Amino acid sequence: MDEALLTPLFDDVGSFPLPEGMSRVDVNTDDPAAVQRYLDVVEQAMWMKVCAGVEVPTYPQFRDMNRMFLDIIEDPSKCTEPLAVNDESAAILELEAVERVARRWRREQGKTLGVRVCITGPVELYLALFGPSNYPDVLLQLARSISAFIRHACTAHRLDVKVVSLDEPSLGLNPSIMLAEDDILDALDRAVKGCRADVQIHLHSPLYYELGCMSSVDVVGVECASDPSSLEMIDRAVLEHTDTYLRVGIARTDIHSMAAQLSERYGANVWKVPELLEKLVSELETPEVILSRLERAHRMFGDRIRYVGPDCGLGAWPSQRIAAALLSNVRRAVDVWRNTE
Repeated sequence: MDEALLTPLFDDVGSFPLPEGMSRVDVNTDDPAAVQRYLDVVEQAMWMKVCAGVEVPTYPQFRDMNRMFLDIIEDPSKCTEPLAVNDESAAILELEAVERVARRWRREQGKTLGVRVCITGPVELYLALFGPSNYPDVLLQLARSISAFIRHACTAHRLDVKVVSLDEPSLGLNPSIMLAEDDILDALDRAVKGCRADVQIHLHSPLYYELGCMSSVDVVGVECASDPSSLEMIDRAVLEHTDTYLRVGIARTDIHSMAAQLSERYGANVWKVPELLEKLVSELETPEVILSRLERAHRMFGDRIRYVGPDCGLGAWPSQRIAAALLSNVRRAVDVWRNTE
């Protein structure tokens, strides 16, 4: 089927539960043997996403979203100058495993797998290093390094990188940001300069969505399944005027609030009753509930919606199986919507 007829496409944000019995402490990317074991875990999780029906899956993020980039950016042996990583060193390790999944998908399905690459944005990396300060030249240097990671992701692997997403959770939520909006705008533009894939910015609050619209970003991501009022803060006319699209969250991922809701409903701590956790996807986030959110968003924004999926990552979810079940529910909802349009 023509991809244009499938819009909006179903993607995910990235993070995913580790296998049972494994924690972040066990993620070791220094020892070569451990790296191979880690890549096997990434490959397995990526395959689960694909089998759940995610059309543009993101590499599973099991590592700290800041350190996985800053460990390279702060290494003088990998930089041409302070905080400016060279292109050869700007590698996202997980994409090696994603490449295996893409080959398997082509071999078994005869199709090319489009992937989404998530990279921590310049503001978020800046805040991790310098906190509430204002050094626009440093911010721009970090943006140049992000641009190197994007170039490497799009050229060093045999992958169809359909989406590059800048993760900027602090924009709109962190009141201590001292950087000027013009400097943030310059950094976003520099980070994605020359990128031919769709460029998303993933925001946890819609307060800065217009900044995304004014930049080189193509798609603004909005978390609105857990807070439907977030969509009401976005003006469709602004999207149309700036030729910007939306990525809309149509499935809740705020696992602790959801678990509290179930605990209150059943009078038990669901974290201690595994069978009750199944109700996250059988009672709360059902295909019908997810479909209703997609229908509402489409009534409001129509063809300005380019991607849909869970609000945020699923790393805190209780198991890979339940996380994959949520993704499957999203796919069912998207399929029903397409068949009725």
